[in-house]
Amino acid sequence: MNTALQKLTNSAEKTSRTIIGLMSGTSMDGLDVALTRVSSYGRNTSVELLRFETVAYQPEFREDLQSIFCKESVSLQRLTLLNAVTAKVHADIILECLKKWDIAADEIDCIASHGQTIYHAPKSLHALDQYPNATLQIGDGDHLAVSTGITTISDFRQKHIAAGGEGAPLALYGDQILFASSNENRVLLNIGGISNFTYLPADEHQESVCTDCGPGNTLSDLLVSEHFQMPFDRNGDIARSGEINSPLLKALQDQPFFTRDLPKTTGQELFNKEFVDKALKKAEIDTITPEDLITTVAELTASSVAACINEVTKGDPFTVYASGGGVHNGYLMESLRKKIHPNPVSDIDELGIHADAKEAVLFALLANETICGSALESGAGPRIMMGKISLPI
Repeated sequence: MNTALQKLTNSAEKTSRTIIGLMSGTSMDGLDVALTRVSSYGRNTSVELLRFETVAYQPEFREDLQSIFCKESVSLQRLTLLNAVTAKVHADIILECLKKWDIAADEIDCIASHGQTIYHAPKSLHALDQYPNATLQIGDGDHLAVSTGITTISDFRQKHIAAGGEGAPLALYGDQILFASSNENRVLLNIGGISNFTYLPADEHQESVCTDCGPGNTLSDLLVSEHFQMPFDRNGDIARSGEINSPLLKALQDQPFFTRDLPKTTGQELFNKEFVDKALKKAEIDTITPEDLITTVAELTASSVAACINEVTKGDPFTVYASGGGVHNGYLMESLRKKIHPNPVSDIDELGIHADAKEAVLFALLANETICGSALESGAGPRIMMGKISLPI
């Protein structure tokens, strides 16, 4: 038997596996690297976060990614090249982390790589009858496996689409494994570039829901970069200094996405600078301060998240456990707390997972399920195993 395949087989038979989970979100500011120890599989899974790093991308590489991100027309040559380059950048980051942690590559059972989303095209967005749901992530698994010498599981979203889903959000599968409780209704909220959550009712006879809500940090990040030459609104200080522009907020909320039935998915293909410019025109706003603009888009995020949560919880009490970059935006989190009061909002840290590491950890769990050969049953999505397996040389 191929030695790499034999090692993978041996990993499947172990009581626990050491898996590196990778996540790079739509902000494209860097790579989250989560070193995990995952025991058992399915509903019996437990996970320990051993190490975690967020490694910033070099400006030139980030600019390369941005040149092909969420655009209908791009250089096919650059897209092809960056599929390999992204994997090489990620491989170098992994090897540097392992060196820093004094861990040998052969101690790792596998890498779970989400890749870098370049374009998300659910049918609800492209509206082309002859085409299905689709999504594209780059950062080829074979390049990662060969460059690191570690078996790599990647491209998780394609199986979800092939089985009838939209390819997102995938958090439902890992959230159910790690965070379901018979004592409280839980909302596992992630505010990254896009906001999404998993609703896990305490009553096992009620259906779970996993859905995108709308923009997370993406609009704020774009506007802060444009007007303040900063990557994001640190602590929400800029949003806190402005005021909500009600006509603009209403125009932003008029986007049909917000009234679509749940579950639903979206991306920066919809929520981008053009979306804001159209809303400004619709609201007949010629002049607005940058502070008021950023306050208003932060309010859009808080209101869209609250609306979705209230829709699925139907008046039942619940606790929100939040993760992602948005938890560091004090204005956004304060606004959300007011909108869902008296239901509490806590960080996911209270459930034992670092808030910034959660998504990378969840992809490590998906890889663990692939290795162990169990198809995940969510009750709110297709029953599947996800990820393509790439063996090293």
